[in-house]
Amino acid sequence: MWRIWKLYDPLRAMVVQGIFLFGLAAMIHLVLLSTPTFNWLDGPQAAQTLKQNAAMPAKK
Repeated sequence: MWRIWKLYDPLRAMVVQGIFLFGLAAMIHLVLLSTPTFNWLDGPQAAQTLKQNAAMPAKK
């Protein structure tokens, strides 16, 4: 394991890892906010409003 750290600077590796993880977390949160089910900013009423405004099923 020590040979790996001779190839890479530990500080630079940790900074790059932190930036990557922050970007990944931001992307996951934005994807969840774009869905009506998991959008916690609009609250639980937004999902019910979407269900109420949905089209009626076709009659057979």
